[in-house]
Amino acid sequence: MAEDNKENPFKVFESLGKEILSGLLDNVEKEYLNLSGTEKEKFYGAKPADKLRVLEACVRKKRDEAGRILVETLFSKEKESTSAEVPPEMWAGPDESAEFTDTLELCPPEEFLRLCKEKAGEIYPIKERKNRTRLALIICNIEFNNLPPRSRAEVDIEGMKRLLEGLDYSVEVKKQLTATEMRSVLQEFAARPEHRSSDSTFLVFMSHGFLEGICGTTHSEEQPDMLSLDTIFQIFNNNNCQSLKDKPKIIIVQACRGANSGEPLVRGSPSVSEDSPSESSDNLEADAVHIAHVEKDFIAFWASAPYNLSWRDEREGSPFITRLISYFHKYSSRCHLVEVFRKVQRSFEKPPVKIQVPTIKRHTLIRCFYLFPGN
Repeated sequence: MAEDNKENPFKVFESLGKEILSGLLDNVEKEYLNLSGTEKEKFYGAKPADKLRVLEACVRKKRDEAGRILVETLFSKEKESTSAEVPPEMWAGPDESAEFTDTLELCPPEEFLRLCKEKAGEIYPIKERKNRTRLALIICNIEFNNLPPRSRAEVDIEGMKRLLEGLDYSVEVKKQLTATEMRSVLQEFAARPEHRSSDSTFLVFMSHGFLEGICGTTHSEEQPDMLSLDTIFQIFNNNNCQSLKDKPKIIIVQACRGANSGEPLVRGSPSVSEDSPSESSDNLEADAVHIAHVEKDFIAFWASAPYNLSWRDEREGSPFITRLISYFHKYSSRCHLVEVFRKVQRSFEKPPVKIQVPTIKRHTLIRCFYLFPGN
């Protein structure tokens, strides 16, 4: 069989069926090949079974070009057939329940240009890659004087840093800060001149927390050390941070906002899978935060609802950050930011073990923010 195919390279195409192949070859001739009058007479006068051999003889002198055209046409026909069988909306992207990925999907340049043109007044403008200076800040507290350590938080730091760098942000990471130090770091970051030639920024916080704010490293019940979320919004609002005026300011918080577990207390709730992978209750720890402010061009996305815990796996890091990174990888090339956040929320709808609901609240983005990775 291998020898026959080698001697006759068109054998595999003949197996497709003479009638289908004849129509395919007609399309190749009409749309792509410039045959002479005599060649056309021979081609269209041939029987369907003989058209392939006539076409081969006509284009033998330009074999490479003919082969390329034929292959491209075959794949084009395959796509047309597939799209006829499956509704177009099914091609919006991979299944949201698909396995997590650590590869950032890039937005094709033509799609970037199309969306920028079609939605010019509906999306935040993106500065040219060669001229922009995007900055992002990650603040993470791991060890505390009076609170348990946040084991494996380094996994979340590295994952978020890689993601943001892939989105063309220069990432600054700060660790082990008191509330006063966090405030100073935020003020210094807001004053960075690079923001003037940027089109957006990300602020990522990982710590223990409560409804009132994010814990500093010296927090205790007797002597609170907590960064109010009011402070974050005040530092970066349009009055205090002119260089980020009218630009998206994205706040992501991995921390608790209370002590409730968030587990269901109603009948008919989704059953818990017994064989879920890493997010078992034995490995999950609680972090503790609340954001509720209405400054323009802000959006805050945090790991849990008010008064509830958020969880972190002692071995794998937090489910919230892990899923957030994966969904950015899969969907930021075609979805705007709020769509990505909502996909993350839906991924927690049927939690494997511990229940938390990531929360978007009172965001003030007045346009859609597309990240257009790769552009």
